[in-house]
This record gives sequence, C-alpha cells and structure tokens, in this order.
Amino acid sequence: MAGGGNTVMPAPGSAPATATPPPDAREVALTATVLELLEKEHLLHPQINDKISEEAFKTYVDHLDGGKLFLLQADADALAAYKDQIDDELHSGVLTLAHEGQKHYAARVAVVAKLVDDILSKPFDFTNEEYLETDPKKEQLAANDAELRDRWAKRLELETLERVTGMEDRLAAQDKDKKKAPDPKDSKVPVKKDAKPVDNQKKVDPAKDTQPKPDAENDDDDDDRSSTPLKEIPKTPEEREAKARADIAKGYASRFVRLETSGPLDAASEVINAVAETIDPHTTYLPPADKANFDIAMSGTLEGIGAELREKEHLIEISSLVPGGAAWRQGGLEPGDLILSVQQQKGDPTDVFDMRIDDVVQMIRGKKGTIVKLRVKKSTGNEEVVTITRDTVVIAASYARGAILNRKGSGSYGYIHLPSFYGGKGANGRSASGDVHKLLVQMKAQKVNGVILDLRSNGGGLLVDAVELTGELIDKGPVVQVKGSHGDPQLLDDDVPGTDYDGPVIVMVDQFSASASEIVAGALQDYKRALIVGTSATHGKGTVQTLADLDQATGGKIELGVLKLTIQQFFRVSGASTQMKGVSPDILLPNPTGHIDSGERELPHALEFSQIAPAPHTDSPHSWHVEDLTKASATRVAKQPVLSKVAVTTTLLRERQKDTKIPLQRSAWIKRRDELKDAIKAVSPDVSKSMALLTVKAIDDGTPPPPPPASGSKKIVDPITKWSENLARDPWVDETVSILEDINHPTKSTASK
Repeated sequence: MAGGGNTVMPAPGSAPATATPPPDAREVALTATVLELLEKEHLLHPQINDKISEEAFKTYVDHLDGGKLFLLQADADALAAYKDQIDDELHSGVLTLAHEGQKHYAARVAVVAKLVDDILSKPFDFTNEEYLETDPKKEQLAANDAELRDRWAKRLELETLERVTGMEDRLAAQDKDKKKAPDPKDSKVPVKKDAKPVDNQKKVDPAKDTQPKPDAENDDDDDDRSSTPLKEIPKTPEEREAKARADIAKGYASRFVRLETSGPLDAASEVINAVAETIDPHTTYLPPADKANFDIAMSGTLEGIGAELREKEHLIEISSLVPGGAAWRQGGLEPGDLILSVQQQKGDPTDVFDMRIDDVVQMIRGKKGTIVKLRVKKSTGNEEVVTITRDTVVIAASYARGAILNRKGSGSYGYIHLPSFYGGKGANGRSASGDVHKLLVQMKAQKVNGVILDLRSNGGGLLVDAVELTGELIDKGPVVQVKGSHGDPQLLDDDVPGTDYDGPVIVMVDQFSASASEIVAGALQDYKRALIVGTSATHGKGTVQTLADLDQATGGKIELGVLKLTIQQFFRVSGASTQMKGVSPDILLPNPTGHIDSGERELPHALEFSQIAPAPHTDSPHSWHVEDLTKASATRVAKQPVLSKVAVTTTLLRERQKDTKIPLQRSAWIKRRDELKDAIKAVSPDVSKSMALLTVKAIDDGTPPPPPPASGSKKIVDPITKWSENLARDPWVDETVSILEDINHPTKSTASK
C-alpha cells in the first residue's frame, strides 16, 4: 500500500478527520461501474451490504499493513468507524475510508522512517538472548510506539547480523581458496607454452531459471546479504557491523520515500480490491498500470527497450535484459546499471531519484521507432548516456519452447514447456495453441516416440487457447463445460477431426498448475488421451474470469483500468469441477515444494467444489496400465539420488517453517543457520552439480544470440543454452521420459538404468 505524500493529519491513532474533500470524478465513475458489475455480472450476484463491508474491512486493514510494521492498534480502531460504511461509500463514490487509511499509513511511515534511522545510528549488541517473531500472523498490531520500536529494532538487528555474517563468510571463503591455490614454484608438472585453459561447463540451478519481466518492475530490493564486493568488506568486526547498518539505512530511506508516494487510484484500488476479495479470490480491480502489465503477460509482447528493472536504494537498477529486445541488440545497457534520468526524444531529462518504479517504467516504455535516452551510472562509477530506439519486445521466455530429448539406449522424445496460455495481442498473432501446434508438427515429422507437455507452474490464461490446444491432441468432442449462475452448461468443443500428434503423451503438472492448465490436463485425462504425471494435485481453480473495460463507462475520457470478474465455473468432461480439488495425477512424483501451502483451498472466500452431469465423449485408445507404470516409477524414484531424498527434505523444511522465532544472539543464530544448512545438505543433493541426465536439442525459436560483452563486463549467458542445461539435469523430466519408455515397451524392465 502506498501512502499519501505530505498530507498533514492528526497524531497517529486519533479519530478520523471530519473534513471530507470533494468527490474525485475518477473515483465516482470507478466505484459506480465496479459496483454495478459486481452485483449484476458476478457469478454469485452478491449484494454489497454491511455484512460484506465488515468482512472487507478486515481484509483492507490486513492489506494496508500486512507485516504489522507501521500501524498501531489505535490507527485500526480509528479506521474501524468506517467498517460498515464501505458499501455506502461505493454507492456514493466518496471513499472516505480509502483516504483516511492512506493518511494514517503515510503518517506512520514517516514515524517509522525516523525510528529506523535512529535505531541504525547505533551499534547492535549480538550477545543478548532475544528472539524475533517472523510470522506476522502470530502478531497483533503494536499497541504503542515503544512496542513498534522494539519490533523494528529486532528486525533490523537480524538484517544486520545476516549482512555481517555474509561478509565474514566471503572473507573466509577467500582465505580458504588462497590456501588451496598451489604455488607455481612448487609445481613439478611442466606447463606447455601452447596449453589452453579448460573451460569448465557452467552448472546452473534449475530453480533459479526465472522469467524476465521487460520494462517492468521487480520491486524487491537487492537483498543479497553477501553481495558486497570483497575489496569493499571492512577488516574489523566493528567496521563490518557499521557498514551493514549504513547499507541497510540507505535501502530503507529510499523505500520509505516511495511508500509515502501514491498513484492517482491507489487509495481507491485498496478498498475496491478488499471488497472484491471478500466475494471471491479471483475478482480483482487492475488500475491502468497493472492492466498494461496484464496485457503484456497475456500477449508476451510490449513496445519498449526490453529491460527488467528493480529498486536499488534511491535509484532504479537494470536487473536484466530481455533476449532479443532493443537494449539487448543495440548494446550499451548492462545489468547492474543504475538509471539516473530518462529523456524522451523531445524534451528535457527527468531525474528519477526516489521516483516510483511504476512511473519510471511508464517513461521508458513507448511506441516502436521512438527514441529514449537513459543516463546511467556504470559499475565502474562512470556515467554514460545510452540512446535506445524502442521496438517490439518479444518475451521469448513467455512462449512455448520445445526440445528433442535423448538418452543413451532410448529413443527420441519431444518436450514442450508451456509457461502460460497466451494469445490475443501477441506479435504476429502468436498464441499458446498455435505455437504448440507448430512444435507438435515438427516432433511428428522427426518421429519422436512420445511427447511431454510440461504445464508445471503454468497459472493459466486464455480459455479459448486451452480448448484449441486440447483439440490438437484429441480427435474431436467436448473439451470443457462452462456454467454461469443461470441456465444449462455450455459445451466448448473441438469440432475439427484429427490430431497434430497421435503418439503417447504425458502432461506434467504441479500444485501451481492452474485454471487453463487444469482444463487441458483434466480433458486429456478424461479422454484417456494422456497420462498425467505430477508432484501433487493441481491448484484447483475452476472459475472463469472476464476483463471488463472500465474506461467505457467514461467514454474513454478517463483511464480507469479493468475489472477481472468471475462470471462462470468450468467443469470437466467427466462433470467434476476442478474447483478446490484440482486434477489428480495418475502417477505421483516426489514434491520439491510440498512444504509450501498453496492452492485454491488455501485462499479465503474461494468457491466450493460442485459437480454436474458428464458430457458424452469417446475415450481415446491407449495401451498403458497405470498400476504397472506406477510400480516401475516408484522403483526408479527410490534409487534416484535427488528424487529419493525430496520427501525427507520437504519434511525438514515444513518442520522448520513452524519455528518462526529466530534467535538474535549471534552464536545461537549461527548455530541455527548451520544446523539447517547441514541438515538440508545431508538429504538434498545439489541438482546444479549433478551430471546431465538427458541430451537436449532445443528447437530454434528465433531468439537471437546475446551481443558481445562490453569491455570489462561479464559475458551474457545465451538463454537457450541455459534453458537446455537446466532441462538436461531435471530429474522429474528424466523420470517422465522413463515412464514414456515404459508405455512404449511394457514388457521391458525399466526399473533401473
């Protein structure tokens, strides 16, 4: 939640101000339109009344200060005067609660900013026996400033301790490396003058392969406790502690400035989304900036320079470059560069010091062919002006990506990773179903022995693409049933006979596979067209949302954004909903994220499971026996170095999650950290250091190679190479290939490799 700038208000905890500003025309138009859509178009047709207001108020306060690090209980008590008036305010368009909450929050941020600055001005004592509760759900709002100060003092002491030990660990590692390094004078092995150095293969952790967010914010500060360059680490413990406090103070100073700065519809969106969440967890108001980011996610394209940004103290840092984007191709801009100012093709430079990251993003984005100039500070300390011509940025990592997998003694298998169900405004009309179609055609031409469709962590997207993609793998027939609040279910069919690929198919899922992913997995399972292999049941989102353009209410004169509105439920061909229960895999593999509580059942106000009559359909012929495949898989998993230990690791992490009180005494904290590190190391081999399990030949997706590095800069890793290396070491994919081999050779024992 962003606060309200420099507004003067009564002391924190006092009664709300009585003077009410005149209604904001944008808020009047926004609330009237949202209210009508919620009550008339939402699946549940809720009446926004006092009951919903009181429930929404709890959500509002929780969102306002979820970490319980700013507001006092007196602030919440003062705002509670409006807890049964939210419905009335939405009807009138006068959002008093929203603006009073914003004022209280901004005032408390100012108080905490001074408090934090004072705490960090003095050394910490790491010898005292005290603890920090890290789970805000176990805390109440602070009763007074003294209690809040104690809470912050412990938090800051922990952050300082982490930074100090991070610096010490780096120094210790440096000393260890120096001791290991052989003295050239003692070498008894002659070195040939023409000998070439061996370039060790880069090892990549699959868990760290993240999707870039171009010209968009990643508003997590660079919080790596050990990121201080070795040459900048002080020599004495006292100096290291002082440096840690100084670095933390810089980060918080800029963060607090941004928290006190709000966007034009921030206050309104907080209240509207509190009401929407009370109705169901997937109805959400998206202000104009969020709507733009949503469009990018759905299309996989934008017009801009192609860079991921994040906050770095008082400035904005280039976190990464999008492969193939304008900045990637034109050169000059590098990860780690700090943006000092932004200048349009016509106009003066705009200083971005302490500017909201959303505002910087909007200045950098722009129409294809226009020019933007960024004045940046390099890691060397030099300042440069980088001129970039904006272009259409195609986010390759947002699109389906394919590969041919091979393993010694086995045939070739197709692999398709689909991160989301995109389409609509994509470059050249790209869509998830269209891209998968092209990959399946290529794989069929190469006569692969089976195809893996990887929908792990695919949160869904466009319903029409889910239906079309399913149709590429079944002959014809119903794919999903969709039902609103009234009337009979509507069948969404694949009415095009034939398939793109008729060989064995396995769909991989996990607890983060949701919505459209569940439609595809459920339909292919109901048709017995594909085997579902996963680490858990899928997310369990069985509702359909539409985007209501709120700008239409003003004739396009005022930008209001969109309302993502739940209007229907979908049901599988079998008649069962995926709501709450999700899609259960035919074969379960060990779950590496089993310690994370996620899924529809964990969300407040989620709709209940329901069922309707099945849709008539014809099963696809298949030759596998799930019981036999499950038994063979379990035998292999028990012997696999990584998979066999996942359950133990998950249990360990889940137990440690319950221990939310962290000691601040240095010796106790180090003991706790080392015990956990040793315990995890003992039961969880490092996947990044394992040997490649598969040979991966990526199918060319048109991503250009990285540009040559600038002088003194690190070489940019080719994203296709990185992706292929991660895939080659993925034991879950490797086991899925083995299951495909079992399907193709049911009489051949594959219990061991």
